[in-house]
Amino acid sequence: MGIIEVFSIGIGLAMDAFAVSICKGLSMKKMNWNRAFIIGTYFGLFQALMPILGYSLGIYFEELVTKIDHWIAFCFLGFIGINMIKESFSKENRNINDSIDLKSMIVLALATSIDAMAVGITFAFLNVNIVFSSIIIGSVTLLISVIGVKIGKKFGNRFEQKSEILGGVILIIIGLKILLNHLGII
Repeated sequence: MGIIEVFSIGIGLAMDAFAVSICKGLSMKKMNWNRAFIIGTYFGLFQALMPILGYSLGIYFEELVTKIDHWIAFCFLGFIGINMIKESFSKENRNINDSIDLKSMIVLALATSIDAMAVGITFAFLNVNIVFSSIIIGSVTLLISVIGVKIGKKFGNRFEQKSEILGGVILIIIGLKILLNHLGII
């Protein structure tokens, strides 16, 4: 597998992180490049580490992981999306959650990188250079996520509270799309 194929896979895997990064940008009151880079780093690191984990698990857990990865992503993203929508209507908490704390970022990064683990399992069967591939996938995701935060921030400045609702809806739709795609419905 060549660099173009790995780069293309990296772009495909980064799309969930891109959408979530837009959501993070939407909910930020104030954004700077350091915060965008932190978000991108979380997503990039998880997207780089999950193929290595999948590769390591290889054939042994292939059937189990591919049977439940879509359910895990659906539950994580749905839960986070519902909470974002709920918080946007909360009267006691009118401040939009722009947190990039360890706990919330790990949950988001994990939810968006589960498909990367399945790709890592596939890489094990194709005898792909996993270290090189993971570096490419992680780097692509980092860059795309930073761009997503900036795009989300520009959009969020105009729509304030509605942006958090939109972010929550986007997360729910991504989770639902992952689930329906893996179930063969779309």
